[in-house]
Amino acid sequence: MTDDVLFLSGEQVTRLLDADTAIASQRAAFTALGSRAADLPAKIMHPSRFDDSVVFAYVSRLSADSGAVAKFGSVNPGNAAAGLPTIHAVVSVLDPVTGRLAAVMDGAAVTTLRTAAASAVAVDTLATPDSTDLAVLGSGTQALAHVRAISRVRALTSVRLWSPTPRHRTRAARALADLGLPVEAAGSAEEAVTGASLVAACTLSTTPVVRGEWLAPGCTVVSVGSFEPTRREVDPEVLRRAVLSGAVVVDDPATAAEHAGPVVDALRTGLLTELVGLGAVLTGRATARTGPDDIVYYNSVGLGIQDAAAAWAVVRAAKGEHR
Repeated sequence: MTDDVLFLSGEQVTRLLDADTAIASQRAAFTALGSRAADLPAKIMHPSRFDDSVVFAYVSRLSADSGAVAKFGSVNPGNAAAGLPTIHAVVSVLDPVTGRLAAVMDGAAVTTLRTAAASAVAVDTLATPDSTDLAVLGSGTQALAHVRAISRVRALTSVRLWSPTPRHRTRAARALADLGLPVEAAGSAEEAVTGASLVAACTLSTTPVVRGEWLAPGCTVVSVGSFEPTRREVDPEVLRRAVLSGAVVVDDPATAAEHAGPVVDALRTGLLTELVGLGAVLTGRATARTGPDDIVYYNSVGLGIQDAAAAWAVVRAAKGEHR
């Protein structure tokens, strides 16, 4: 059964799925979603009764010529204190014709790369062309990946990075030195966000780290850590400003309405009555930004279609190497 199955480690996934390939895969994923051309069953996110971990399971299929992909794993917030990634997972890829197992790969690497790449697609789609000042909240794996991915779609002139632990944010800023960008470890979240045209929140926070009163006109805010109803990286003022002048955009309206903390709150209170899907903007079915001063908020909770697109990009790259 396993003679022709690809088994790919995290290191191999990272090598095969370079930034530009990852971004292209996510553009394809959201274009398919916006065109209603993909299979996207509801995902499972189940908080454990035993600790603060969350188990998740995603299944999706991008197209007729790429088989179903399933991801199973967990989020373990306590890992951060030990310097370990907070997300671990495994991805299984099935043959599109027979359904046989075609590949098994490290899901943490896939998740890291596809999440940041999708945010880059969101920035490229939603932000103004002259948005070059980036504020990053968080100093872990996703924060670093976001700076690298966003730098592929915008010519960044500055990066201000903040997280609660000084040594962590200093270490993260140093880790990005190879990009040749001025990366500064900010002393506070407000200091990082104030004046920035791009904000990327990459935390697991249950209380807001981005406040609407700090946002400059025209700012685009991307949040990837508010993937459960209990997690809120931004305060209600961020959404209020986006509703009044701009838009609230999500990876998938139906999924976000159940899982994205700030969005769930805003729908419940009536602050928000309409969600715009990133795929709808990409395909021209919806409009997000109408002017350079609009505030646009993008909330991603993560979708199986992202894993499907990224995993098949990895499989094709791996098969290309073995020809």
